[in-house]
Amino acid sequence: MRLPSTKTIAKRLQELWVDRGVRRGVAQMAGQVAEHSPSLPDIQPVIVFNASTRLTRLSLNAAYGLLTGWALRLQGIPVIHFVCQSAMTPCVLGTDRSRPEAVPPCMACVEESLTLYHRAEIRLFEETHDPELEQELERLDLDGLIDFTKCDIPLGQIVLPSLRWILRRHHLEPDAATLYFYRQYILSAWRVAEQFQSLVEEARPQAVVVFNGMFYPEATARWIARQRGIRVIAHEVALQPTSAFFTEGEATAYPIEIPADFGLSAEQNARLDAYLVQRFHGNFSMAGIRFWPEIRSLGDDFWERAGKFKQIVPVFTNVVFDTSQGHANVIFSDMFAWLDAVREAIRAHPETFFVIRAHPDESRPGKESRESVRDWVLKNRVNEEPNVLFVDAQEYFSSYELIQRSKFVMIYNSTIGLEAAILGLPVLSGGKARFTRQPVVYLPRDSADFRARLEEFLGAGRVEAPAEFRSNARRFLYYQLFRTSLPFGQYLEEDGVWRGFVRLKRFAWTDLLPENSATMRVILEGILMGKPFLLEED
Repeated sequence: MRLPSTKTIAKRLQELWVDRGVRRGVAQMAGQVAEHSPSLPDIQPVIVFNASTRLTRLSLNAAYGLLTGWALRLQGIPVIHFVCQSAMTPCVLGTDRSRPEAVPPCMACVEESLTLYHRAEIRLFEETHDPELEQELERLDLDGLIDFTKCDIPLGQIVLPSLRWILRRHHLEPDAATLYFYRQYILSAWRVAEQFQSLVEEARPQAVVVFNGMFYPEATARWIARQRGIRVIAHEVALQPTSAFFTEGEATAYPIEIPADFGLSAEQNARLDAYLVQRFHGNFSMAGIRFWPEIRSLGDDFWERAGKFKQIVPVFTNVVFDTSQGHANVIFSDMFAWLDAVREAIRAHPETFFVIRAHPDESRPGKESRESVRDWVLKNRVNEEPNVLFVDAQEYFSSYELIQRSKFVMIYNSTIGLEAAILGLPVLSGGKARFTRQPVVYLPRDSADFRARLEEFLGAGRVEAPAEFRSNARRFLYYQLFRTSLPFGQYLEEDGVWRGFVRLKRFAWTDLLPENSATMRVILEGILMGKPFLLEED
């Protein structure tokens, strides 16, 4: 038998030490919160539910929910954590695509829940069986599963984003594995619906706080609560490191309302510029993940080839299975339908050099896309077109250098469209993005309007963006970075072992009080009083 190497043993010991430290830190703070939380009569509780953000260990969004629950309890607000006890077969993160019938790691997950919610009120939901529902689902094909409803709950639609996310594709294939997962997700969502409805009827909560709101457990709970007129607040990671976005809207759409009279001062412009300098050099991360290990210059070979064409137009794509894509698909049915329209223009305009850029997240280890832009390019032989350069997800060249030499920029719903607008470039969008609520880019009415706009831009001698696009882009990005991104750096830091996972810093329980934390004040006022989840200016 081959013994593990010294390096492997050392790494495992480090993991055990960090894991033990995280658990100890949570237990200590949980005890302090329990001891100092007042008991007030006749206060409606808040339900916190985030089953889809982690299995074991403390993820960012799990930490946001945990800290929010502690802050509420310290104000005398009862908090009920809705916790899975082997009820989902499987949950989203417990799905093994290579082994559809593999049992998810329920024991370790439940143990982690009991650690996180030490001395807190927990309502467990468990596995139940509905033979009639199981038989009904077995008779349905893929289209039938997509359209499936029970007791007026659109379960097929509710679980669809989760299925696309875990299968890493938008267009589902009617194979045995996909149908199995679809049926199991619906069965699991129905268990959530039944037991969450019972909890809501019993507890009569004043609000529900969920992670993301798109994965099927939280999406089901969100649907149940909203049908009963209960406010639902969803949270997601924000653009700043260790920051969160809270909203009563669709968290993955990042709905941000900017006052019409909001303008940037000299100090605010300087603050934004300092951020953009780092961003344009690839020095940023989101959810603890840094997408760009390096950014290389385009090089002489690129510019020599580009110089043979009349104009350059970059095409920036997205990850097609991401939960944000459901909000984007308003002009086209999906990103690949948009790319098909772009392909028509590529063949009609040989004088234009099109640079198609795959999103770096398409190849993130463990999250590789199974319906990728690379696949689309090869299938349609787009890479063989003389006026096309395809840049794969692992190629870390400077998109910003490319943008500055382009005639205009095409995006689906990528944030780089916002940054291109800040750089003064005209941007033609194929999908709805978080920033298209403001006049920032050209957003066509429909696919016919997109094709007409694209043809117009390609044929024009020069394309210019209105001055307001650039100023609106700066206003939006500033607002998103410094008003809606709620910082948790006072409480959290990377655990140093697992990417995207965190541990508690050393802080006192009093640091969770609203008078001592702007973040907690905003969150508490938002949940309890319905105020906007916005930081005040310093």
